[in-house]
Amino acid sequence: MTHKNIKQLEIELWEAADELRANSKLTAGEYKDPLLGLVLLRFAQNRYEEAKTHLENTLPINPRTGKRRELTKDDFAASGAIMLPDNAKYEYLASLPESEDIAEAVNSAMKMIEDDYRDLAGILPRNYQELMPDDDQEANLLRNLIRIFNRDSVRKAKGDIFGRVYEYFLMKLSMMGAGAQEGGEFFTPPSLVQLIVNFIQPDHGIIHDPACGSGGMFVQSAHFVKNHENKNVNEAITVFGTEYKSNTTRLAKMNLAIHGIDGKIANNNSFYSDPHELFGKCDFVMANPPFNVDKVDAKNKFLAEDKRLPFGAPLTGKGTIGNANYLWIQYFHSYLNPTGRAGFVMASSATDAGNADKRVREELVKTGDVDCIVSVSNNFFYTRSLPCHLWFFDKGKSQTNKDKVLMIDARNVYRKVSTTINDFDEDQLAGLTAIMAMYRGEKPEVKADNAWFNEHFPDGKYRDIEGLCKIVDRSEIAEQDYSLTPGRYVGVNINIDMDFDYQSRMKEIHSELDTLNVEANNLMAQIQGFKS
Repeated sequence: MTHKNIKQLEIELWEAADELRANSKLTAGEYKDPLLGLVLLRFAQNRYEEAKTHLENTLPINPRTGKRRELTKDDFAASGAIMLPDNAKYEYLASLPESEDIAEAVNSAMKMIEDDYRDLAGILPRNYQELMPDDDQEANLLRNLIRIFNRDSVRKAKGDIFGRVYEYFLMKLSMMGAGAQEGGEFFTPPSLVQLIVNFIQPDHGIIHDPACGSGGMFVQSAHFVKNHENKNVNEAITVFGTEYKSNTTRLAKMNLAIHGIDGKIANNNSFYSDPHELFGKCDFVMANPPFNVDKVDAKNKFLAEDKRLPFGAPLTGKGTIGNANYLWIQYFHSYLNPTGRAGFVMASSATDAGNADKRVREELVKTGDVDCIVSVSNNFFYTRSLPCHLWFFDKGKSQTNKDKVLMIDARNVYRKVSTTINDFDEDQLAGLTAIMAMYRGEKPEVKADNAWFNEHFPDGKYRDIEGLCKIVDRSEIAEQDYSLTPGRYVGVNINIDMDFDYQSRMKEIHSELDTLNVEANNLMAQIQGFKS
């Protein structure tokens, strides 16, 4: 299938499935799990059939019998497929007589797969009876949904097409706020994930996401390995994720299964645990953590002794953590091994945050590991319009760049998808990636007809461009009071800086003011005591 054909398939399947959802009694959140479960089941059979054909043609023939041995679960696992029992195959469900209980049959299929594959235990949806609570109309809904994914074009789909469909459905459900973590944040927009992947190039070793949502960072890393290294994904990388919301953890495990990625996803809270014990061990860290969390317990024993906080917890004057952004930022840095790289999404307010946050940021800059900061415009996320920044660390930075940071202001670099959604187009992604490559002294990989790149870098070599990019050294950052806002350096007026999160900064200012007021009152009380 061509890229155009795949996009058309995604759209057709979503429109058909969403039309059925519109006729059901379920909300998008209630519909999400069974819908994605059917996508996984359909994909599992396609992978099974593809692997079966390949294995039957490649397994060695026994010279004594002249026959190939029987296929095993391990054979299918090595091919990134699940060995399906007959009654768990999609065609079996699609051809089930009207007299049979279709919901029970699908639930049973999911249970059989979970029984055979321990990593999927308790993960697959088994609530299909909820699609048919009252009448025959709902029963027909489930049957029609199964038929959608049994169309001829779908049954013939091979390779990673269904992984693409799953990602597309996750995106659409996120846009609808379908039971999502923080209203859709379980899904990081592909544009931002792709830029992070392009910048840090996660092609080997341990990859960790301590706020992994539905696992999109791992999926894009697998795509990168396949497209650039021509390696077996599960031999090249090992992925570890942590996700606080149990339902989103299930989405992540399904996402890995549907893409044939081996990985460990822990259902846990990264603020108070390090379930994979990866301190200092990661080749790559990637994340889109929840921003501006304000209820982290500073007195928690694990947090108080956490070696992932080498610069200390960012405590307010009241001994609390007013904002967890600099907990996350320290975690990402501390997980890296001596040559590790990190790329993550962060609230715009973090680049200029004051008090304890500023102290931590100063220490981070002094390590020399801050590699690049990218300002991103509004409307890249499906459920919030605020801008953000992408941060990049590199502990294996070249000596040439050890004292430098690449600042990119990409707020004017976007494609308008709709009135409320922006993303990067292919040329823009390649162009931004090329800036990072040139900063590292590497040859940029861009097509000759990339108009965006040719406009900004006509001779194919890096140059500072006012309003877009500048390489700055640590002394210049110190002069700017350790601000990491690209607009301060590339020539954009900070007074009208669109990428600054004024709402969050105002909360910080109020918090700072409260602290100063408490100190002022204490001083006044002491003065009054002296006078008396």
